[in-house]
Amino acid sequence: MTLDPNDDRPPYLQVNSVLRAEILTRKFEPGTQLPSGPELAKRFGVARGTVTRAIDMLRDEGLIVTRKGSGSYVRERTERPVGLRPHLEMAFGDPQVTVDFAGFSSETLHSAMQEPLDKIRAGRLRPESIAVRLLLPDTTAPMAVPTLVDGLADDPALRDRARDIALTNAAGIKHSVEVLAELGLVEKATVEVKVYRATSLFKLYVLNHRDVFFGFYPLRERTLAVEGEPRTFYDITGKDTTLFHHAVGPDAESMGSQYVQQATTWFDSVWSTIAFERAA
Repeated sequence: MTLDPNDDRPPYLQVNSVLRAEILTRKFEPGTQLPSGPELAKRFGVARGTVTRAIDMLRDEGLIVTRKGSGSYVRERTERPVGLRPHLEMAFGDPQVTVDFAGFSSETLHSAMQEPLDKIRAGRLRPESIAVRLLLPDTTAPMAVPTLVDGLADDPALRDRARDIALTNAAGIKHSVEVLAELGLVEKATVEVKVYRATSLFKLYVLNHRDVFFGFYPLRERTLAVEGEPRTFYDITGKDTTLFHHAVGPDAESMGSQYVQQATTWFDSVWSTIAFERAA
């Protein structure tokens, strides 16, 4: 495996990104030894110093430990807050890609998907199919959040603002994914959007029925001009959400496998019962 010549990142960052994704997706199981520096240098076609720098970053991130005279090993516990992007890109390397999202809006997902979608357009990733499902809150009725600080009163203008943010990002995902099929870059690409009558106080991602990311939305008070008038209200802060990763384990009884199975069951049950397509 050599590095992508079209990737603008320095080689050590590319090597670090690949190894991090392989650790977090358990291609390197906890407790296992990483290949030696010379082996990794040969694998990626880079200098030893490049590998050393990438390994140092993994150590600083707490993903590996280095034992003098022995080598580098994946930490026994890697269940830690992680980023979505490397796993999302790994998911798009599979022939059939499925992405299920439940949350307040799909803004983070919209941003995170751009890099793997760019690589599909450039011919560097070649999935056969992509299926995305977005499960968003129904904003046509009063919600727990957003709500005015004064008396926790409902404000339709705040709900309209939340709706616009959610629909803008959902439409962006739908266009950028489905155009791939129109261009003949994938055989099939679909994006479905449903809403349900609940306030999303957490976000959930299920990737290829194999990896789950879950995080709680912190709430904060903010003041913004909405429809030309200042409003002080409580709002979710998606960018401050810490995501926790759970992956299918070696057997169906492992904690990771059960978590992924239960998350998938929850999403499917909501999608097929109380969720519905929003009227235009």
